[in-house]
Amino acid sequence: MLDVTRLRVLVAVARYGSVTAAARALNYAQPSVSHHIARLEAETGARLLQRAGRGVRLTDAGRLLAERAEEILGRLDAAENELAAHVGLREGRVRLAAFPSALGTIVPAAAARLEAESPGMDLMLTEAEPPEALRMLRAGYVDVALVFRHYQESADAGPPSGDDEGARGVLLLDEPVHLITPAARPAGDIPSGEPGAADLAAYAGRRWIAGCERCRGYLLRQCALAGFIPKIAFTTDDYIAVQALVAAGLGVATLPDLALRSARHPGICTVPISGARRHVFAMTYGEPPDPPATARLIEVLLRAAKPDRSAA
Repeated sequence: MLDVTRLRVLVAVARYGSVTAAARALNYAQPSVSHHIARLEAETGARLLQRAGRGVRLTDAGRLLAERAEEILGRLDAAENELAAHVGLREGRVRLAAFPSALGTIVPAAAARLEAESPGMDLMLTEAEPPEALRMLRAGYVDVALVFRHYQESADAGPPSGDDEGARGVLLLDEPVHLITPAARPAGDIPSGEPGAADLAAYAGRRWIAGCERCRGYLLRQCALAGFIPKIAFTTDDYIAVQALVAAGLGVATLPDLALRSARHPGICTVPISGARRHVFAMTYGEPPDPPATARLIEVLLRAAKPDRSAA
């Protein structure tokens, strides 16, 4: 059986890039780190580190083991914290990873409810885009991950599922995606022929502003469905910067409702895109039921995401 302490040492070397830095982070002597790595190599029968100039780097076997060890150690730490909370050794703690527009809207409202209604619970927050948030969830670094998935009603067979390789999702929000244009539109812009919906094809000749990798992919898909390839002039993950660029007349963009709820530039116009939706899920890992602190956080997230829900 692999030794947990040695796995921690390997993960530290992988994370910090050298034996010296790992020793500093773990508060170990450098020879102790080297000893643990040597013993781990003997246990596994594989070479885990190799010399690279004055430092070291992980071999393929070392990287594989370090990745699995990170997941295992994260789950062990999470289990220890949950058990300690269960037997009353410490106050409840729950850890949440969320993408920026959720951190600017749903999360503060949920945190305020949690503080008011469960004052003994400690909420820890981390900003992370969905792929990283899911990785942190599976590794046990967070208890809940907020993620989003896009959906096009006219092209997809059905709404996206909340399940993802052992992770379970609770749908918090089904929100529209909007076309963002300058408040003073040039005369050549054509309004939609469908009441209350944007006609993307009318903006085929304009410059476009794209967001994160997943949002960019969805933009390309929407434009393809409208019959054109957008000319992407700017790319930024900052939805406030997107709005400022649009307001300055430098292009048009698409943004989900949460980004506009968080902050709205006075110099833009917004029109919903027909059939374009974004589903926001609260993801947990493992078999139900969730620990009490996790279930409590999801409850307040649901209430914060949908203010029309009963406060009871």
